[in-house]
Amino acid sequence: MTDYQQPQPQQQPYYPPRPPYDPTRPITTEPGTTVWPAGGQVPPPVDPTVPFAAAAPAPTPHRRARRGVGLMAAVALAAAAIGGGTATLVQQWTADGATTASGGVTGTNVSASSKGTVAGVAQAVSPSIVEISASSGSGKSTGSGVIITGDGEIVTNNHVISGADQITVQTSDGKSYDAKVVGTDPDKDLALIKLESASGLKAATLGDSGKVRVGDEVVAIGSPEGLTGTVTSGIVSALDRDVTVAKDEGQDSGQGSGRPYDPRQGWPFEFGGQQFNGDTGSSKTTYKALQTDASLNPGNSGGALINMNGEIIGINSAMYSPSSSSGSTAGSVGLGFAIPVNTLKADLDDLRSGGSS
Repeated sequence: MTDYQQPQPQQQPYYPPRPPYDPTRPITTEPGTTVWPAGGQVPPPVDPTVPFAAAAPAPTPHRRARRGVGLMAAVALAAAAIGGGTATLVQQWTADGATTASGGVTGTNVSASSKGTVAGVAQAVSPSIVEISASSGSGKSTGSGVIITGDGEIVTNNHVISGADQITVQTSDGKSYDAKVVGTDPDKDLALIKLESASGLKAATLGDSGKVRVGDEVVAIGSPEGLTGTVTSGIVSALDRDVTVAKDEGQDSGQGSGRPYDPRQGWPFEFGGQQFNGDTGSSKTTYKALQTDASLNPGNSGGALINMNGEIIGINSAMYSPSSSSGSTAGSVGLGFAIPVNTLKADLDDLRSGGSS
């Protein structure tokens, strides 16, 4: 006979009373990761089938430093993605966590660290700018020029070397060379000269004046009053200004009948129906010019107008130099003009073949 066993009452689980408000619910961001609104993170549940792994030994200080670097890089990447949406942060880390510096800017003369600064442009382009001394029976004048080939081809204004019996060029390192005229174009006030026995010179990079806009920052380098390598800066004030200049110094240009051109008074030119720095005379030419407020003075003629990438965008040619009552110049007033570099590039082959008379 089987004993009858009275069934035991089944124990019911205890449920706490419902709170008066909805409890905070976790937010699941990805499989196995749960984030609570209070900021805590709940690790994924432990799989009982996976054997428990012993705790890893404490990392060495060196390993902690490398982990910190990785964490900072990850945070920076996340910030870039959240802030810009399309920004990309690229950084190469060496073994000790230092970053590597980038090199030069492709297609320019200015290093990446100095791009867009007057100091960077001056340092990069000054070795390509020279001082020109032209002597003749009527006197001596001083101007500037731009080296365009390593063997000594130099572009300058025609009025700087016109009528010269002897031309001497001084480079930025103080070396002096004799030079000969290769070709001239009085109609564009351009000339090409060549240094004798020169090699290894730093040639300037010719830019594109068609991309120049009013308000662009520019740097001018030249030898005003014989002060070699003088650097000034400003902006492009206007485009396509009609500037009229005398073709050469052999004519009466307002300095007095029979008197030679005085470089301290500035080269005479006309603009807007007015004459500046004297009378341009009867033999003259008109060309389209860039206007700049970068300080230009007598002796800057033939020098470079440069954009902030270190590219030549113009050849400085005319500037207003007001005179005091004593007859000496009173300095720049921010009214200067430069021949666009695209005019030079279009004329370069003709200049190399002798140019026009």
